[in-house]
Amino acid sequence: MEVVWLVEGLVALAVAGLGLIAVIAHVTAAKLPNLSRHETEKFFLNAENKKETVPSIHDPPTRELSVVVPSYNEEERLPSMMNETLDYLEKRQKKDPEFTYEVIVVDDGSRDQTTKVALNYAKKYGNDKVRILTLVKNRGKGGAVRMGVFCSRGKKILMADADGATKFEDIEKLEKGLESLQPWPKQMAIACGSRAHLEEDSIAQRSYFRTLLMYGFHFLVWFLCVKEIKDTQCGFKLLTREAAFLTFSTLHIERWAFDVELLYIAQCSNIPIAEVAVNWTEIEGSKLVPFWSWLQMGRDLLFIRLRYLTGAWQLGTRKIN
Repeated sequence: MEVVWLVEGLVALAVAGLGLIAVIAHVTAAKLPNLSRHETEKFFLNAENKKETVPSIHDPPTRELSVVVPSYNEEERLPSMMNETLDYLEKRQKKDPEFTYEVIVVDDGSRDQTTKVALNYAKKYGNDKVRILTLVKNRGKGGAVRMGVFCSRGKKILMADADGATKFEDIEKLEKGLESLQPWPKQMAIACGSRAHLEEDSIAQRSYFRTLLMYGFHFLVWFLCVKEIKDTQCGFKLLTREAAFLTFSTLHIERWAFDVELLYIAQCSNIPIAEVAVNWTEIEGSKLVPFWSWLQMGRDLLFIRLRYLTGAWQLGTRKIN
């Protein structure tokens, strides 16, 4: 009898604790996404040090592809990625003159020469192809991608990490994944690059602690938010313009767990998603601090679930200022 009481007591305590966390998550939630921009963030900085007014995601698309590159203190890693990316895009355009593109480098409040490095590419390829958006302060990767998405001109929008860990030519795999989802409901679809097929090899190179953190994170993602995507965190994702607008205008999380909320929003909105295996290489210089970043992401995953469940956060779109 005492054992039964003990079990019942522990269950009641767990339920009460979860209820308290849900209340805290609801009360502390910012009800609306942070869509505001500083006045200077409404302009691109071009190679001639002149400001150009940024377009809007609300405008009709005028390019086939926009590549958004979130960059925080990336002066050393950015050149390799940009060289590979622009080399591919230029060759593709020569083969198909109707293919048009832009690369938007979003300097997320860097303390180094990231903007200067990016401007060198604007000088070489032109301000119409390489565009630099410098944020006043660091927002986090999700916030930086959102700012780039909001001023994109592409029919399709690709998120690509500044470290160049994913082979850029694998965009063709994402495009095929996107096409496989047709017909797209309301022109919305997402193709996610995935490293899940490389997991066995990566585990062999990781410490037991990091492997445990990885499995713990994957379980929380599956249990709380996204069940059908094995790798939510690969920074190589291709979205139709319509899907990008809906998801990023709803997004609240601006740091590491933003990918999970993005896909959670997509699933709740019935946006079809394809997961596509891509080539990926570990690049030194990651901004992710293993224990603390995973802890923050775990907290964010719980809050994503609870805040949508309690109605603190709601699906929908807002006009971008």
